[in-house]
Amino acid sequence: MPQTQDVDAQAIAERLESVRERIEQACQRVGRDADEITLVAVSKTFPLAAIEAAHEHGVRHFGENRARQLRDKAKQRPGVMKDGDWHWHMVGHLQRNKAKFIARHADYFQALDSPRIAAELDKRAAKNDRVIPCLAQVNITRQERKYGIMPDDIHDYLDSLAQYEHLDVRGLMALASFVDDPEDVRPEFQEMRELFETYDARNNPQVSMDTLSIGMSNDFEVAIEEGSTMLRLGTSIFGPRD
Repeated sequence: MPQTQDVDAQAIAERLESVRERIEQACQRVGRDADEITLVAVSKTFPLAAIEAAHEHGVRHFGENRARQLRDKAKQRPGVMKDGDWHWHMVGHLQRNKAKFIARHADYFQALDSPRIAAELDKRAAKNDRVIPCLAQVNITRQERKYGIMPDDIHDYLDSLAQYEHLDVRGLMALASFVDDPEDVRPEFQEMRELFETYDARNNPQVSMDTLSIGMSNDFEVAIEEGSTMLRLGTSIFGPRD
């Protein structure tokens, strides 16, 4: 596990205070309650000391984008699935041969991005006698090299997940385009909200649409204004990565 960075716990505390103030202000602008928002601190590449500093200041959800790193950190700080008070989210693309690590150690999987991954993760979850909370990933940018289900296909994909008894699909996730002006991604967030709100889950026992995971460090205030219920923030909490 990477341990190269010096950890400034005070700086992390100050960044968290700033982030929470900005979340509160964004919610006030659109008449929302900040308690509606789950903050996931994206801890990929950061050492355990930095993650512990965030935990000491009230963060309970942490996101990793590599299965082995999630496994290693979850072994040291057990997640809720193992009676801990940490929530470990896998937020990156998953290779099928790494699904076993997610089934054993992740509390939440945010990147259901293909039928093959859904089938493999369901199989691995069954072997571990558990149901994994998941989000279906939408390729909202429509870029060919990006992961996720195309927006026009996402509702059919959600329908197809009804067959997997060991996946509990809570909603949608997306990575917006990376731009200098966060206003430029507002249309993408608006489309995500429409996809989220228009899916009818009443006849799908494996899907309950209660989580919309959009918004990262460069655009999370716009995401909140457009309906996000879960933010994935890394540099705005931990600082720049090496």
